[in-house]
Amino acid sequence: MIKSFLISVFLLSPILGFSQINDSLAEPVIPIEKSELLTNINFTFDMRVEFRAYKFRGGDQYYNGMQFQNGFTALGISGKLHENVSFRFRHRFNKSGEVQSLDLLGNNIEIAYLDVKLSELLNLRLGKMNPFYGGYEYEFSPMYVLEYNEIYSNALAFVTGAGITYQALKDHQFGLQVLNSRTMLYEDLYGDVIAENIQEPIWPVSVVGNWRGSFFDGKFQTIYSMSYGNEVKNRGTYFFTLGHKYQNNKFSLMYDFHYSYEQVDTKGVVTNLLADETVAEDVRYIENWLRVEYSFSPKFQGLLTLMTSSAYDNVKTESEHLGSSYGAIPTIYYSPFKNIDLRFFFAYIGRYYDYSSFARENLGLANYNRNELRVGVIAPLLLL
Repeated sequence: MIKSFLISVFLLSPILGFSQINDSLAEPVIPIEKSELLTNINFTFDMRVEFRAYKFRGGDQYYNGMQFQNGFTALGISGKLHENVSFRFRHRFNKSGEVQSLDLLGNNIEIAYLDVKLSELLNLRLGKMNPFYGGYEYEFSPMYVLEYNEIYSNALAFVTGAGITYQALKDHQFGLQVLNSRTMLYEDLYGDVIAENIQEPIWPVSVVGNWRGSFFDGKFQTIYSMSYGNEVKNRGTYFFTLGHKYQNNKFSLMYDFHYSYEQVDTKGVVTNLLADETVAEDVRYIENWLRVEYSFSPKFQGLLTLMTSSAYDNVKTESEHLGSSYGAIPTIYYSPFKNIDLRFFFAYIGRYYDYSSFARENLGLANYNRNELRVGVIAPLLLL
C-alpha cells in the first residue's frame, strides 16, 4: 500500500508543479498505466551517523577531540529492467563530487553498472563497480565498517570496466574483470610527485580474477582473488587475497590474508612515511584481518575486529621493514525493532603504530597510538 502511494506521488510530481513552469512536462515520464514497471525498482537511503570521542598520543604529540559525524550517507537505486537485465546505482553524499578526469564520473558516484544475464550460468557486468577482490573485509558495505585495515583504507574501491561471472558448479563461482586501474589521469593523480623512469601507459588497466567457494552446506565459504594492475608504464601491482568464513547458527568467524607487491606505491602508505618528493618503489604490504560476530539475542549482537598490517620498502634489495600497525574494534549492536533494520551501536577503535628501528633512526618516525569511542546508528532504509 505504501509503495503504491509513493509510486503515485513519483508519477504525478511533474503535473503537480514541483519543477519550474517552462521545464514541467505535459505528461509523466512513465504513464500511470505502466506504473507496475516501478514494482521492480528499489530506492534505498543508507546512513551511519555517529558521535566520536578520540585521543591521539605519540612522542611529544597529543590531542583529543569530540564531534558528530556523518560516517556514511548514500542514496541507491537498483532494479530489474528485463528478465535478463538489471542495474545498480549509488550516490554517496559525504564524498567529494569532483568529476574524475579518466572515467568522467563524480567521485561520489560509487556504483553505476548494468548486469546482463547471458545464460543460466554466465553474467556480464558493465560500468562503474567494485573490483572482484577477495576477502570478507571488502565484502561489507562501507556503512558497516568503522575502520578498514591499511590496504583497503587506501585502495581504489570503485572503478569503471567490465566483469564476467561464471557459476561453474552449484557451490563454486569464478569471476574475471578488466578495469581501469585508476579514475584520474596520470598528471592529475601524481602531479609533480614522480618516481624515476615513470611513464604514462597506453592503458592504465587492472585484471582481477576471483573464486567463491562454499562447503559443508554453506557453513564454510571462501573468496580468493588475484589481480595485476599498472598505473604507470611497465610497473605494476600484484595483489593477492585469501578470505575465509565459517558460520553456524548465531556465530560467524571471518579471516583474510592480504599480500600486495607494488613496483610503484599505489597505496601511498610507504610514500608518506618516506616524506620525500618521489613515489616509493618496490614496496610490499602484508595484512591479517579477523572478525568475529555473535548474536546474543534478536536484539543484541557483538562484534570483534582485529587487524595487523606491515609495510616494507626496497623489497628487491634490502627489504626494509618500516613498521606495523595493530587494531582492535569491539562493537555492540542493538536492534530495537522487528520490522526495520535500524541498529544502534557502541564501539571502541584502538590502533597502535609500531615503527622499526630503521624507520625511527633514518626517517625520524615515532611510535604512536590512537583511541576512539563511537556511539551512533546504522540505518539501511528501503524507501520504495
